[in-house]
Amino acid sequence: MAAADAPEVGVASTAAPSLVRMTEKAFEEMPHWPWHTVVDAVKQCQRLVPLADSTGAFDAAVAALVSQMAVPPPAAGDTTPTGSSPECTEFRFSCDTKSSSLSLRGSCISRTWWFEDLVALGPATVERVASALVARGTDHGVVARFLFYYLKCRIAGASADDKKAMLEASVAVMASLDRSVVSCKGLFGILRIAAPLRLADACQERLVAMIGRKLDHATLDNLLVPAPPGTASLYDVSLVLRFLAAFLRGGASDEPARLKKVGRLMDLYLAEVAPDPSLRPAKFLELATALPAPARDCHDALYRAIDVYFQIHGRLTDEEKMKICRGLSYEKLSPECCKHLARNGEFPTRAAVQALASQHTVLKSIVLREPGQLKPVSPSPPPSKGKRRDGSGGYDNDDVGGGGENDGQVILYAGRLDLSLENQNLRSLLDGMHWRVMELEKVCSRMKTQMSKMKQARRGGGGRTARSLPRMCS
Repeated sequence: MAAADAPEVGVASTAAPSLVRMTEKAFEEMPHWPWHTVVDAVKQCQRLVPLADSTGAFDAAVAALVSQMAVPPPAAGDTTPTGSSPECTEFRFSCDTKSSSLSLRGSCISRTWWFEDLVALGPATVERVASALVARGTDHGVVARFLFYYLKCRIAGASADDKKAMLEASVAVMASLDRSVVSCKGLFGILRIAAPLRLADACQERLVAMIGRKLDHATLDNLLVPAPPGTASLYDVSLVLRFLAAFLRGGASDEPARLKKVGRLMDLYLAEVAPDPSLRPAKFLELATALPAPARDCHDALYRAIDVYFQIHGRLTDEEKMKICRGLSYEKLSPECCKHLARNGEFPTRAAVQALASQHTVLKSIVLREPGQLKPVSPSPPPSKGKRRDGSGGYDNDDVGGGGENDGQVILYAGRLDLSLENQNLRSLLDGMHWRVMELEKVCSRMKTQMSKMKQARRGGGGRTARSLPRMCS
């Protein structure tokens, strides 16, 4: 009886459908499922990790999702919330690159119609989907805009752990995108949000590297990041130095236009941080010399920042000041700044002598290089009477000490230049305006110092704010 029943069992077992085959067939047909069904499948898979990973269901659902993103939005009978969402039609993503500065008003019907439907996904799933889009060859600009849109919609109201997970997932994908499509403004926004969250070291390095590669698109306000809690400085100068290092590692030294743009930005930044009484000389020197020489055609702005720094840090020795002055190229100073330096008691005497000597060399090279444009003059004008530095730092009414001979030679060569009376009057007017500007800058630096002291007094023991400080007298 048992033997007779055995064949029936065998027949039944061969006729039973294969569960494995049914699963594989479902995976194969998944790209043809309705859009919302695929989205729901992805959401279910992220709740069933690691089981969904081990069975291959998660990869199949993500692949089906990505394949449907490349086609136009579903028909009217299966419209997504994005198609008629007022948030989508009105949302504009601000960016500083031409490729990504656009409104979603027109693109919701084309390549970004799926943004709203994927906002509810978890950070790990978003990273997975975005990486799959990149691997499939999707436009990097679309992927970058989706990640920023995801952060914009989800960051507000999220817990610290969720914010950290979202930022780390987004930065991990952005680091693989083309540099031109990632918004510099958006990266600094991520930096501000991440400041109190202590992101993973690898994530922080990626973020710094991305910002460094885009440093020529940054503004002064972007760089005025408050120093971390527990430090006496007002601004995080070490972070800016890391940006500069990443900028130079990216090959910017071979691109003069970008290099000069960052040079001008650093001059502005130096002017802002110079009045900080807690900024150490070594850190200021490192900031002033971080860029190669071709980054600055003129060192006037750098000289003014150093002048403010010397005024605020009155206890610096001449040796410390000379170390900082090594970052200054006297040949790139205008005659007005060189003359101001020679009479500036904040600078060491050796710096004044070197400045006058360099100007003498520059003028002499002009005389030798363009003799046809010069004409001899009868008696050379007497050297101008200025203040001479003595050993005690005082002054008397004679030529600049240590540079009197050089000063006379500078004036001799300058007197040989063929200047009309109108040009001389114009130069006198400009000189007067320049001196007034210098005096106003000194007053402004004193106001900055007073404001910083007032802010520190108001903070008391309450800790530091995470908001950038306002720029005074900018």
